[in-house]
Amino acid sequence: MSFLPLWANQNTMFSFQYIPYLFILLAIPFFIALYFYVLKWKKKTIKKIGDERLVKELIKNYSSQKFALKFTITIAAFALCVVALANLRSNKGTQKVNRNGIDVMIALDVSKSMLAQDVQPNRLVRAKQILNKLIDKLSNDRIGIVVFAGKAYLQMPLTADHSAAKMFLSTANTDVVPTQGTVISEALKMCYSSFNTKEKKYKSVVLISDGEDHDEEATKIAAQMATEGVMINTIGIGNTVGATLVDPITNETKKDNQGNTVISKLNEEVLKEIAQKGNGVYQLFTSTDVVVNRLEQELSTMDKRTVTEDSLVNYKTYFQWFLGLAFILLIIELFITEKKSSTQKKYIKKNKSFNPSIAFGLLPIAYCLLPLATLAQTENELNKKAAEAYKKGEYETAANFYKKAAENKPKNSTAQYNLGNALYKKTNVDEAVTAYDNALANTTDKNLKSKSFYNKGVVLQNAKNLQGCVDAYKNALKLNPNDEDARQNLQKALQQLKEKQKQEKENKKKNKPKEDQNKKEKEKPKDEEEKNNQPKPQPSKISKQDAEEKIKALQQQEKNLQDKLKKINVASPKKPEKDW
Repeated sequence: MSFLPLWANQNTMFSFQYIPYLFILLAIPFFIALYFYVLKWKKKTIKKIGDERLVKELIKNYSSQKFALKFTITIAAFALCVVALANLRSNKGTQKVNRNGIDVMIALDVSKSMLAQDVQPNRLVRAKQILNKLIDKLSNDRIGIVVFAGKAYLQMPLTADHSAAKMFLSTANTDVVPTQGTVISEALKMCYSSFNTKEKKYKSVVLISDGEDHDEEATKIAAQMATEGVMINTIGIGNTVGATLVDPITNETKKDNQGNTVISKLNEEVLKEIAQKGNGVYQLFTSTDVVVNRLEQELSTMDKRTVTEDSLVNYKTYFQWFLGLAFILLIIELFITEKKSSTQKKYIKKNKSFNPSIAFGLLPIAYCLLPLATLAQTENELNKKAAEAYKKGEYETAANFYKKAAENKPKNSTAQYNLGNALYKKTNVDEAVTAYDNALANTTDKNLKSKSFYNKGVVLQNAKNLQGCVDAYKNALKLNPNDEDARQNLQKALQQLKEKQKQEKENKKKNKPKEDQNKKEKEKPKDEEEKNNQPKPQPSKISKQDAEEKIKALQQQEKNLQDKLKKINVASPKKPEKDW
């Protein structure tokens, strides 16, 4: 599910942009009642004038039918103006677009060894350049990102939004994973869990690393993934000679715990073995274009699936047609005389049938409604400009246009939804979530609600708010149980939440001994006070010779214990811990 702008319910062909204005039509019954009141008033007036037969003779050319016709045309024109004000429109821009593509998970090594400068400016910068160009080549494919060092983390779930993929790739650095090392097996597991496990093809992994600290499990996992239809391509960054690392804290050459200078070397053999087991190819980085073109060729050989998705929504408005028809009806009404047809031409020639006061009395209705219809057109223009800016990747501009549209109509749920998408692209997490919440509060459309919950979940997941994103995905699935993307992302979020809770428990256990120690130190004064309150021991009756022998025996036991501890320490020296 991608972050595409949405202006209204896409399930309906026609819709009104400003439905509340339709309530103005409730004035029509009042006008009808007024019409019958006028007819009654005319009859009473005729009786008051004098002889009824004489009066009827005087008004024999008057046509009550034409009077009713003029009234009907006026009411019809009024109704058309109200409909124009509500702005009837159709979603002409919504269409189903078919694309052929695959799912590609990018596994990027962000351990500190990737800061080695045997490849200029360093390994990590070059790796990100390769991946940026690769993303541009995979225009029809869904892309996800996993970053790893001593542990693997899902940086971005599979999505067709390539601009978002580039944004998350740009934020990847050595600080995003606190545990150092290069555990490739965990990265491969995370990539596999991100795919749709029901499919046996259309899946590929691009692993880019220096291959240090390889665990044997990685090749086994690569072979298992190959049996599930996953192609694994690997890229080696660095060289086998190796390079020193600069400690970012001290800005000096990094040394291990024994004082030796750290040399980080490319482990080509393991990357070649993973590619071989994963039915892919291994490439040593030489040139960005060469590596990307070779990867594109390999991925193009895979079977591709057809995916159907909605294109950008664009609306065609019809308010001008209603206004034009209303204006024509008002003009026709001006030239309809209330005289009977036998004398119609005569009265027209004498200009007695044309009543300017009535004509110009009706025109202000249209003129009053025109500014409101223009307001509808202005908002439509704002949405159109915002959608164009969004499509070009100008998210700052798009967000400003959507904000103006939302300010004009705060309860416009589609404007709030679009604003949330634009703010998300600007990485304004809190504002994006607020916009999605506003969209949810002002709509009853299940489709729009489901999309709002899903996009809110993605934003919260990327912001590491795991509990919030789990709730959002659950709500999205309640509204649309067939949303496979929401289902997969929910599973990943639950897994991440479980790992986080496990890590918090481990940290709590580590901190518990310190708390116990502090508690004991607080209790020490109480123990000493109790000892002082206890009765003093009586002088020992043991002889001096026996006391000296006991002291010698205790000293010998302590010596034996110290010798034993020294032997243990020599037999099992501590291994230096690797933090690069």
